[in-house]
Amino acid sequence: MIISASRRTDIPAFFGDWFMRRIEEGYFYRVNPFNSNQVSSLGLKPEDVDVIVFWTKNPNPFMKHLKILDERGYKYYFQYTLNDYPPQFEPNLPPIQSRVQYFKKLSRQIGANRVIWRYDPIIISSITPINDHLERFESLARQLESYTHRLVISFMDFYGKTENRIKKLQNNHQIIFTDITASEYREQLVDMAGKISRIGRRYGLEVQTCAEAVDLEDCGVEYGSCIDKELISREFQLDLKSAKDKNQRGSCLCTASVDVGMYNTCKFNCMYCYAVQSEQAVTKTLQHHDPSSPSFLYQYDSSFPKPSKQVD
Repeated sequence: MIISASRRTDIPAFFGDWFMRRIEEGYFYRVNPFNSNQVSSLGLKPEDVDVIVFWTKNPNPFMKHLKILDERGYKYYFQYTLNDYPPQFEPNLPPIQSRVQYFKKLSRQIGANRVIWRYDPIIISSITPINDHLERFESLARQLESYTHRLVISFMDFYGKTENRIKKLQNNHQIIFTDITASEYREQLVDMAGKISRIGRRYGLEVQTCAEAVDLEDCGVEYGSCIDKELISREFQLDLKSAKDKNQRGSCLCTASVDVGMYNTCKFNCMYCYAVQSEQAVTKTLQHHDPSSPSFLYQYDSSFPKPSKQVD
């Protein structure tokens, strides 16, 4: 079993104590985020877990726990999102230089192959034009040279919750957004992707896309998978039989995993996030979070079964 911690929220930044309590007790309750009556009990002991994939914008609060995971034999790696956006897009993050230093610290502790840099999503707007992205991207790539060997990029999706936030920023701040993946911008997209690829190679980075249908392989950007069987096999000498994750978007190539997080719980409140409806929704949802509960949000009495054997 692969644990995803988590696509739905930033566990290393905000919920490390809950996660380590689950590690200590060796199990957690997985609740269907769309139907809280569907609950299953899953093991979290080292023999139950093949790999843990952490997703974060700030691993610093969690790094104190890594020694315990190492001592107990857990295998893990990080997907680390590091963008340099204005506060209108990422209002609650630590300063960019602090996050660069956290990246380096994490890489020194666990190894460059186990810290994947995510420069995503790429948002093209009147305050973040293409040339601005290329300048900021190269600055970050230069600082992260030798601290990571893989870069993952994606482009902002214009749908649902994102559209509502886009309209708000357009109305309140007169920011104009461009869907760079639209067919009429193909030439600009190819040019940008090619430049990102060349900058990446200059600093020792393999560049991949995340869940993007658009083909950029001619630009030197390959289709990628964030929960990657090949990376896991290479780094941890594991031969996983897991199939493609059917619960993700069709263009996602990730291997199947079990996510331990819940929606509407990340306090970073980034404008492009698909996992958060609003800051108010996060405040309301977190009223149900108990760090001592086996479930991320919901309470279950002692009659609910604990896992009795290894979970496949």
